[in-house]
Amino acid sequence: MEKVAIVTGGSRGIGKAIVEALARKNIKVIANYNRSEEKAKILKEELEKENIFIDIFKADVSKREEVKVMVDYTIEKYGKIDILINNAGIDQEKMFQDITDEDWDNIVKVNLYSVFCTTQEVIPYMLKQKSGCIINMSSIYGTNGGSCAVAYSATKAGVDGMTKSLAKELGPSHIRVNSIAPGYIDTDMNEKYSKEEIEQIKEETPLEKIGKPVDIAKCIEWLVEDNFTTGQVISINGGWGIT
Repeated sequence: MEKVAIVTGGSRGIGKAIVEALARKNIKVIANYNRSEEKAKILKEELEKENIFIDIFKADVSKREEVKVMVDYTIEKYGKIDILINNAGIDQEKMFQDITDEDWDNIVKVNLYSVFCTTQEVIPYMLKQKSGCIINMSSIYGTNGGSCAVAYSATKAGVDGMTKSLAKELGPSHIRVNSIAPGYIDTDMNEKYSKEEIEQIKEETPLEKIGKPVDIAKCIEWLVEDNFTTGQVISINGGWGIT
């Protein structure tokens, strides 16, 4: 029986690459989006040209009521959820003393609460079938920290802590929980960097290049197929930040 996956933030960047990779593995994918409706529709149309069909679903994953609707839709249509990829997230670059309460609350809601909320809504179905794969998108900043990225780094560190704790709690039910911590990846989120800054990042990276979304998707593919890896924070960064 084909597996069923929900990918949050699945319309662009790393999420898009993950959706494409899983869909091409004959996995039934629900590609979640919030504001990027046009990109979600284009992704769906592009895959349909290959006779690959996905669902796209609008939901703000920082709001439990919208997550519930998405999970209910998935269960009603497919009867199960095998894979959850918590990929949705936002960036924030500010001096620590300039971070407002609103800034802090917003990034925590989108980057950390959404992982808690979406996972909590999905877990009952995985517990029922005594199997599941949950993959959370973290960041190198979650382990190494980032200057002018305190709020972002804190949320990603929180994701890693949640990952390890849940892996211990859910292991006896054969539910695997891991997180991926990308370094610099060529996505919209990193368009803020100038060409000079990108070149500097390359110079600081042992492999002397930046990553592509497909590099993350390949790791996702492996984790989905694996059955003995859990509680891990897997860094994919070209060697950037090796300690």
